Amino acid sequence: MNMDPIEQFKSKQRETWTMGNFGDMAVFTTPVAGHLVRYAGVTGGQAVLDVGTGTGVVAITARRIGARVTGLDLTPALLAQARASATLADHDDIDWHEGDAEALPFPDASFDVVLSQFGHMFAPRPEVAVSEMLRVLKPGGTIAFATWPGEQLIGRQFSLIAKYIPPPPGVASPVQWGDVGVVRQRLGDSVTRLHQERGIMGIPALTPRHLRLFQEAKAGPFVRTVQALQSDPARLEAWRNEMDEILGEYLHDNVVRHEYLLTRAIKV
Repeated sequence: MNMDPIEQFKSKQRETWTMGNFGDMAVFTTPVAGHLVRYAGVTGGQAVLDVGTGTGVVAITARRIGARVTGLDLTPALLAQARASATLADHDDIDWHEGDAEALPFPDASFDVVLSQFGHMFAPRPEVAVSEMLRVLKPGGTIAFATWPGEQLIGRQFSLIAKYIPPPPGVASPVQWGDVGVVRQRLGDSVTRLHQERGIMGIPALTPRHLRLFQEAKAGPFVRTVQALQSDPARLEAWRNEMDEILGEYLHDNVVRHEYLLTRAIKV
């Protein structure tokens, strides 16, 4: 029996994020997590859900200031890293769940704050993911997330990957979540007091190739791209050359600058 295309995509996503060791890359997102949690106005005692928690940097950050935190991710290997980091932070009371952003396993109006840092944007059907995030959020609660603008570094990198390895039909590009107009349209009339701002995440590197090789070793989408192009050395070299050219535009003072978009709104 053929698997449903969306479920097949999710299965591949789960495999993709198991490749490499994303924890070594995710460490650079810890300042972003601090920015997101502060931007969302998280306070002690609130019930907070982190969707697409990955290695748990947002969930642990929220727990450190006293929130009651639940972290959910599709990939068991990333959740294992999140649990290990939470133990090191002396916060073994975070409630970790393996689960799908498009089918959150929680009752309606369960959380005061729903967060996502570069997580929900990978759900194949944005309208389903945002509906679920708002469903489990209490009226008057805050939804806040970090995404990658399509015209900036990570957005351009993902678009380049899609150029060489097109996604299956019916799967929305994650970089659409970095478009201010698209985000406003997707949240629609379900929210009020919509606010957005940008920040910079820096990764030290001596050359574009240094960072690109690090990404190829650590980040699942890059690992999978190299594997997919391995049988065609000319295309692999072309992809690498284009990737290095893009990275070079953002390398200044031995730091590659990754601009991100933060969005915050209140559920009606």
